[in-house]
Parts: sequence; structure tokens; C-alpha cells
Amino acid sequence: MLIRLFAAVSIFAAFFPSIAFAAPGDDSRINIVRLAARGGQVIGAASGCKEIAPLRIQAIKARVTELIEGSSAKKEDATFLLEMFESSLAGGQRAVAAGQVMCDAAERDLAALEKSTPMGQPAGATAARSSQETVTAAVPPSQVVRGVNEKEIRFGISAPFTGPARELGNQMKIGIETAFAATNEAGGVNGRMLRLIAADDGYEPTRTAETMKQLYEKDQVFGVVGNVGTPTAAVAIPYALERKMLFFGGFTGANILRRDPPDRYVFNYRASYAEETEAVVNYLVKIRRLKPDQIAVFAQQDSFGDSGFSGVSKAIRNLRGGEAATVVRLNYKRNTLDVDEAVNQLKTLPNIRAIVMVATYRAAAKFIEKTRLQYPQMIYTNVSFVGSTALADELMLLGPRYAKGVIVTQVVPAVNDYSSVILEYKTALNKHFPGVAPDYVSLEGYISAKVLIEGLRRAGPQLDVERVVEALESMRDYDMGLGAPISFTRSKHQGVNKVWGTQLTEEGKYESIELE
Repeated sequence: MLIRLFAAVSIFAAFFPSIAFAAPGDDSRINIVRLAARGGQVIGAASGCKEIAPLRIQAIKARVTELIEGSSAKKEDATFLLEMFESSLAGGQRAVAAGQVMCDAAERDLAALEKSTPMGQPAGATAARSSQETVTAAVPPSQVVRGVNEKEIRFGISAPFTGPARELGNQMKIGIETAFAATNEAGGVNGRMLRLIAADDGYEPTRTAETMKQLYEKDQVFGVVGNVGTPTAAVAIPYALERKMLFFGGFTGANILRRDPPDRYVFNYRASYAEETEAVVNYLVKIRRLKPDQIAVFAQQDSFGDSGFSGVSKAIRNLRGGEAATVVRLNYKRNTLDVDEAVNQLKTLPNIRAIVMVATYRAAAKFIEKTRLQYPQMIYTNVSFVGSTALADELMLLGPRYAKGVIVTQVVPAVNDYSSVILEYKTALNKHFPGVAPDYVSLEGYISAKVLIEGLRRAGPQLDVERVVEALESMRDYDMGLGAPISFTRSKHQGVNKVWGTQLTEEGKYESIELE
């Protein structure tokens, strides 16, 4: 009987590969043979695709094995079916290797199989009946995953939405919500809608513990995405790691998010502050012909400023062949515009010709306002966290002379570019946030969210944090049109290392510049 069924099902699967694996009303024995034959082909094909997470494949393989064993009254029947399953697995692997099955099709078929055989269903004599009754189930009732249900996936963001740095939080939120809205409009991720819940920490680490607790306990989010700031990350990351909570795409280039080896649940899209400051120091020395001792740092007096200052010091040390170098640091306090002490200190340093600024937009603008007239030839550079659009707006209020020539290193392409990803971003932004101008921070939020969405898609419909981590760590050379393919591994949780250069004109517009 089983041999005849196998022959029938093999022919059926060959001509109708996309049909449901277990349709209501089928005979249960035909149903389980179909699962062994076609299910093995699908899982085998998926295992030949590097972008499909191994943990996901292992989980569905174990579930199909359980269903086969539980449906067979006789041991010899189970043995026969399992041999059929193993043979089909090998056939699926060969099909991918030979180019007969493409990985995007393998992904779709695997998702269909996961929906047809959800985890948490009973084994034993009722397994075949259960596979009929739950064909379209996407999320099993017994599998409770924080922030995930049949209809949505909830993420949180802890960022400043009030206070002097509020534009950074607002723009990051807009970028993420733009990507989420565009994805939801196209059907979501494996049928689920994406939702972002915001909590205001005011860019004060003393408030971050409470916002993270709110997002985790009250709002029950799956993870956080786009959290803003380094000092706040110092509080948020330990909280997330203790709870095995995904911490994705933080808006900071600090090393606290870039451990070696990386923290399992922390992933970054963007280049680090060390990479940004190295790029700009090399630009100042090799392109603008400054001497290393003509460069000073204006930095926020906290871990954000420390990270940028450390990057400048390391870059200058490398230029000196490892020789120790003293770099002048001019400080100001976070969430203030109190830059007078830094300005007075600069007046005692007649040799300085360039300032690398590790600051937020209002403090950076205030420092430029108080020094530009006395130092008309000074080169001012900023790392990406400054908030490019907000900085330009602040400087243009002072007048064109204050804006002209100010440099900002970026971790995304220029927003006035015509590349595919920029055009896609602008179209989505205009549709979902009409009247809101393109911005470097919101663009970073959009790109980070798109990378996260790709990881969620690859993790499959049976979603949990471990599957998402596996899916991200298996992502290689994902091409969004940035000019820099995005890759992660178990030892590398930063997607790209590229730094772009931009410079303000006297009209307050950013133009691209070559940093090398």
C-alpha cells in the first residue's frame, strides 16, 4: 500500500510542487506520505541555501520526523516513511546544487511547509489528523513568543522625543516607521504586520532603565530597533542581553555595541565612530594636508564623546606609525549648550586648524557660532550622530558663512542621490509621511529597519529571537543598492563598514565629497 502511495505522491508532487502539503479532506495516510516525500524535497532544498537559517531548517526537520513517527501504527511503516524522507532530503539538496530550484522558491516552499506543520501540535495517533486540521495555522497557540502573535510583530524604540536631542529620536522613528509601513502595505513579514512602540528617554541614561522596562514588561515587544545614543545604550544593552532581547540597529557608532566577539543579541547596520573618525582624520591629513597636531576634538563629556575622541586618537597614532600622540579635547556637558569653556580653551591653542566634533546638532552649532568669526579658515567636521539636517538648519539660521564648508561623515549615501535605495526611501517617505523632508537620520532608520525586516523574513513564520539571530548571522552580501553589500556572521554583527563624506554649501545643502 505504502509503495503505491509513494509512487502516486511522487508524480503528484512533481507536477504540482506548490500545492498545500496537507489539504483538509485528504486521506490521512496519503497526507503523511505526501509530507515525507514533498516535505523532504523542500527541506533539502532549503538546506542548500545559505540565506536560510540552519536553526529554522533543524526545527522543521525535527517536526516532520515527529509527525511521520507519530502517524505510523507499525514500526516498519515508520521506517519506510523515514527512509523516503531522507531520500527526498538528498534529492532537494541536489536540485538546488544543480540549479533546478532557486533559493527564493525554496524559501517560499519552506514557509508553506512551516505553516502546514506548526510546532506544538500533538504527536502519536492524532498527528495525521492534526496536520489536516491546522493546515493554515501560522503561529501555534502553545508557542508563546513575546511581541509576536498571528497578526503582528511589535518592536520598541527608546530615544529622545523631547529635549535638545529630540530631532534625532523623531527622525529615527520616522525612518523605521516608513520601512514598516511600506512592508505592511505589501503584506507584512510572512503575513504579520510590523508595529513600532516609542518610549521617550530624553537622551538621559537615568531614564533609560524605565523606558526599557516599559517596552519589555508593559508593551511586550519582541525587541528594540533604532535606540538612540551611547550613554543610553550603556543602560539598555545589559537590560536587553539579560532577557535575550534583540537589540538591533542602535543609532550610535560606539564600541559598547561592538564587542569582540559580538554579543549574541546585538546587531548594528552602521559603521563605527572609530571608522568615521579614522576616515576624517585621514582626509584632513592626506587630502587637506594638515599636520596631526593641528587637529583637536570638541566632544560631549560622556561615553559618546569618549568613543569619538578615542577614534581620533587611534587614527592619529596610526598615522604616526604607532607613536603616542597627545590630542587636545574640548568638552561640553550632554543636553546643554554650555560650550564657553571649550571656546576659551581653543583660544589658547593658536596652532589648531581643524576641529573633529563629537556632539549633537545644537551644541555643535553653538560652538561654530562662537568660533567661526575668529577662526574663518577653521575646518569643522562632525560624525553622523550630529543630526545632519538639524545641524544645517541651525547653522543657516546664523547665516551662510556659518554653514559653508562644514563636513559631516555619514553612514548612509547622500540623500540627494539617485540610487535605487534612495529613490525607494523617498517614495515611501512621501507616501507615509507627506511633507516630511528626507533626512540622514531617518534614512539610517529606514535602512536599518529594512535589514531587520529581511532577517525576520528569512527566519520564517515560526518566529522567535534565536531564529532571527540565526537568520541574520547567515546573511551574506545582501544587496540593498547601497554600494556596500550587507553581511553578518557569528563573529561579525556589523553589517557595513563604509563611510561617506558630505559638506555643506552656503545654501545649507550637503554635497558629496571624497574622503580618500
